[in-house]
Amino acid sequence: MATRRQHRRGFPLVTLLLSLLAAAAYGRLISDGAPSAPLLSVIRLSGSPPAEEKCEQSYGFLPCTTTVLGNLFLVLTYGFLMYKAATYLSAGSELLLEIMGPGLVGGLLLPILGALPDALLVLVSGLSGSKEEAQSQVHIGMGLLAGSTVFLLTLLWGTCVVVGKCDLGPNREAVDGTDTKGFSLTGTGITTDVQTSYAARIMGLSVIPFIIAQFPKMLKTHHGQRLAMFLALIVSFLLVLSYCLYQVFQPWIQRRKLAYAKHKHVISGILKHAQMQSLGRLLNDDGTPNEDVIRKLFHKIDMDKSRSLSRAELHALIVGINFDEVEFDRTDAVDKVMADFDTSRNDIVEEEEFVQGMKKWLNEAKRNMPVGGAFSSKFNEYHERTRQEHDQLIDRSDEAVESVENPGWCITKAVALLLLGAAIAATFADPLVDAVHNFSNATHIPSFFISFIALPLATNSSEAVSAVIFASRKKQRSCSLTFSEVYGGVTMNNTLCLGVFLALIYFRNLTWDFSSEVLIILLVCVVMALFTSFRTTFPLWTCLVAYMLYPFSLVIVYILDYVFGWS
Repeated sequence: MATRRQHRRGFPLVTLLLSLLAAAAYGRLISDGAPSAPLLSVIRLSGSPPAEEKCEQSYGFLPCTTTVLGNLFLVLTYGFLMYKAATYLSAGSELLLEIMGPGLVGGLLLPILGALPDALLVLVSGLSGSKEEAQSQVHIGMGLLAGSTVFLLTLLWGTCVVVGKCDLGPNREAVDGTDTKGFSLTGTGITTDVQTSYAARIMGLSVIPFIIAQFPKMLKTHHGQRLAMFLALIVSFLLVLSYCLYQVFQPWIQRRKLAYAKHKHVISGILKHAQMQSLGRLLNDDGTPNEDVIRKLFHKIDMDKSRSLSRAELHALIVGINFDEVEFDRTDAVDKVMADFDTSRNDIVEEEEFVQGMKKWLNEAKRNMPVGGAFSSKFNEYHERTRQEHDQLIDRSDEAVESVENPGWCITKAVALLLLGAAIAATFADPLVDAVHNFSNATHIPSFFISFIALPLATNSSEAVSAVIFASRKKQRSCSLTFSEVYGGVTMNNTLCLGVFLALIYFRNLTWDFSSEVLIILLVCVVMALFTSFRTTFPLWTCLVAYMLYPFSLVIVYILDYVFGWS
């Protein structure tokens, strides 16, 4: 299935260099080596640590400070650099995918690269220092883990609904490009395709490692905690591998689903056509097939009166049926009829084969029709339903896949962007974690809340901006791809990033004490997974549910940790 590849203009390197120079210049003023008293007197706020307190420079030369504003500046600077790292990784990934197409690269490598900034921040949050220091700083990693998941499923999800909303038609599906009802909570909304709901279900399954890791805490026992960590770690990386392999093989799965939808639509179209020929009712009052009417239909199709139907006669039947503008290969449709009816495999359909084949089709249609009322009046509804299933599964991409000029240069550019993004992320992940930790100490705000709110903005802003712009095109196709990307990002957070975090906890023998944090991840993921897995249309009011989950999550953590003392 062709997907949209969005080009991003590369950020000028001069801006990146200016950011580094600004950080370095600021470091000369606020580092312990040669402090500037006038500047420090301006920056230092009341309640800041005393002047004799020392801070440790990252890599021995990057700036550090013990003041509130100084650490705020560093958090913003390093956060901006992590944002650029994510942008470069995203741009390089998309360019590489355009050149090489879906397959192993798109399914295995690119999802991991997309989660790389978050994974590195989670890793360095407890990698260095003593065990006590790591236990203190690891809350930053959990804050990022929880914050990214909650941000994607609440603030970003709700915003995409708002910017992508269209008028809801009589069938309660969004009408592409039509937005005349303003901010009607029930009259506007977005519609996605069926694949998007599959992505939401996969996202729901991705919380399994959290449940495994939290299981001893649920039982209020410390026994088996390390075993639970190890099992959750293994399951996390198995889910990452499974998810990547699913993306590799997904095009084949979707083609099979599309072929099945086309088959059902051929069946419903022929049944509807037969019902409209006024030959009688295809079903008796008791719901059994009306064999006399089926034989009348056979004789009407049998133009040469040979008491058998040739491919040419079936093709004439298919051509004469209105399939509601669904594009079909008529020869393929004839093949589908032959496969179902020609049991003797002599390439013609005899009268008895036709009767038995129609009975089988009618019984299948009857199982898919609503209960109650006259059977003969329901073929139109069944036909409309199969058309909608076809429309939801079909690849209706409005993005043309064009050949790439000068692929050698494009591959070089893509690899350079990936290397640059990875280098920036690897270099500034540790200084950013240190700055957040120092800012937490200076302000006495728990590091979890700082990382929960601030760090996801740094690592997810690039994708968030792209998602909002893409959703604003107000088409079902664009909304489907947007929300699929959101669910995919959450899945990687809950598997790859959690796996890195669990490895950190296990191999450094740190304490797993994140009950309230895990609770909000489970709460938001499960609620949104159930909310999005079994429906494809979301009225505007659903964005309010998503928005409210964000502050609700913060309040839950605060109450459980600081009122009930969970952590």
